[in-house]
Amino acid sequence: MQSNFAAILKNVALMKKNEMNKKRSITCSVLAILVIISALSYSANGNKNVKTSVSLLKEPKAMPKDTNCDLSFCNEALPVNDAAVTRKLQHSLQKHDYKTIQSNILQTKAIKLFPIIEPILKAYGIPDDFKYMPLVESGLNSGTSPKGAKGVWQLMPGTARILGLRVGRKGDERLDLQKSTIAACKHIRDLYAEFNSWTLAAAAYNDGDGKIAKAIDRQNEDNYFRMHLNHETGTYVYNLVAMKQIISQPEKYGYKDYL
Repeated sequence: MQSNFAAILKNVALMKKNEMNKKRSITCSVLAILVIISALSYSANGNKNVKTSVSLLKEPKAMPKDTNCDLSFCNEALPVNDAAVTRKLQHSLQKHDYKTIQSNILQTKAIKLFPIIEPILKAYGIPDDFKYMPLVESGLNSGTSPKGAKGVWQLMPGTARILGLRVGRKGDERLDLQKSTIAACKHIRDLYAEFNSWTLAAAAYNDGDGKIAKAIDRQNEDNYFRMHLNHETGTYVYNLVAMKQIISQPEKYGYKDYL
């Protein structure tokens, strides 16, 4: 009897031990599953963060938010919230950097010639920003273009004659800085009267008023920054703004000891 009772106790103890081992096994399995889920979640978040970082690196840089950066032409602000405008302006700034055109040379020339150009612009009611046009047109050189334009304002022979300049074998007044600046001011003033916009006046100076007028009618649009123009004219105002930024704030754009 006692031996049977001892056997029963032994079996009960064995059953309890097996039950405890089973519970421990289940607990370990649950913990293992939780650890795996946690690891997968961390990995997914980590990969997400990595992808986000990579995508951010590939995004185009936004224009710098600088209160001293006057991104305008003749007080007409560039709509830099427009991605296409920002991209074109960045391209123009890069195209006119020191490594590309040695703008320190233009800076030196501008210091000598701007005092002659600025008062004439003012006398004819032309915004001061147009003084950067000769830098874009000719680099303040007076050579002749393949099309026949000449002088720092790159006036064509026919246009120059209409504006009162003498162009011929006996002399070419397009090479006279003062006289050619007066002629350019008259031309710009006429273009502004036609289009009532300084940006369109600048575009028309580059491409001709007839072509700009046709583009306005064809596109039913008179905002330069929303118009589709040929590459040279479509980037012309951006080049003027870029030149204005670089010449007026050389240190900001990486120029040192430029005089």
